[in-house]
Amino acid sequence: MAPATRPEIHQPSPAPTPAITGPHPSYIQVAKPYLFQQQLQGQLVALGANPSREDTFRLQGVQWINDVRIALQLPVRTFCTACVYYHKFRLNHKDSEYNFQDAAAASLLTACKIEDTLKKSREILCAAHNLRVGVTEHLSPDDPTFEQASKSVIGLERLMLEASGFDFRVRFPQKHLIKLIKEAKIDKDVGMVAYNIMLDLYRTFAPLKQSCAAMSFACVELATLLQEKQQENIRGKSAPRYRKWRTTRPQIMETILDLLEHYTHFQKSSTVGPSYPIDKFISTRIQVNQEIDDKHRYTENHEPPKMNGNKLNIKTPKTPITPASPSDMRTNGKDAASPATLSPRSAGSGRRGLGGRGTDGTVRFMLDAEKAKQEKETVAEYFKVEMEEYEVEVEEPIKHDRVDRRPPQDPRNGRDDRFQYKRIRR
Repeated sequence: MAPATRPEIHQPSPAPTPAITGPHPSYIQVAKPYLFQQQLQGQLVALGANPSREDTFRLQGVQWINDVRIALQLPVRTFCTACVYYHKFRLNHKDSEYNFQDAAAASLLTACKIEDTLKKSREILCAAHNLRVGVTEHLSPDDPTFEQASKSVIGLERLMLEASGFDFRVRFPQKHLIKLIKEAKIDKDVGMVAYNIMLDLYRTFAPLKQSCAAMSFACVELATLLQEKQQENIRGKSAPRYRKWRTTRPQIMETILDLLEHYTHFQKSSTVGPSYPIDKFISTRIQVNQEIDDKHRYTENHEPPKMNGNKLNIKTPKTPITPASPSDMRTNGKDAASPATLSPRSAGSGRRGLGGRGTDGTVRFMLDAEKAKQEKETVAEYFKVEMEEYEVEVEEPIKHDRVDRRPPQDPRNGRDDRFQYKRIRR
């Protein structure tokens, strides 16, 4: 008798192992030396900033930097660098995440290191404290009172560099201003007004948008309009040419209108504003508005695409939360919502920041946009998912309709007639 054969057991084939994609390709943030007005407004809307609150903190922060800079006898280039870093920081972090004094101190500390005018964080905080109190209450930088505040400022210094993209290229328009004044043969009194206007220009976002030549032309032209003389030296036939200075008329007009808006709404929060009546700035603004229309108020102003009459890619501003009463906001004697008790988070923190950066990758900062684009294209080839489609013909048998071969039943024997043929027992 032949031995019985054991049936073959078909084991299922192992599932294919997923391809190892490797580490995350990381995020690349390219430094932006210039910003357009639409980009500035988009970042403020994305943060849910309140316009009045934003203007207040911006002016108070720049004034704080200027006062401390004068007290420490720091040069103007340190002031310019600190203001630029302060504006860039506020475009990336909400006002509720930090105290504007700490942000201003951190920006001034960063500017001192960049411009090689070294000052310690304690010295900056001590100078700010001594400006608020009398001579008898002055403290020294070694006082333990500044210990906690110094740590907070040093922590914000790293966020200042991240907000600027680690870009240490800062423009100093004062050099261009002096050269333009000499070339246009402007009087000394008009030149002094133009120089002070240049300092007031850093209270706006114009240094983030315009070049040194555009800011210099705007300050000199506005000074001639306020002084009502030598206007032909900057606008006449013998005036310096815009092409030689690599600037355009729309950029200059945008800067002038930014200055006039600042002097009109915040006259006292400036250096030149209190020296002239408000009617002078209003009349000058009307005169400048006659040259341009509202459509050309800002350079490179492009409307977003529309579909069915609605604009696409429009970010809705967040509704500001109504503040609660002081008794509800305080917990154990401490203000739970005070900006001083909060610290902004960097690009590697728990929340997703602007630009899609998250915690699953490394953020890398680059200065050359072209090189960053080439690197992204090279890395994208290794993370590309290729899919191919195949068409396969399969023969399927035709299913015939089933035929009912059962004999027909008498309808009287159905369930419905059970009461009609019911037997009755007697």
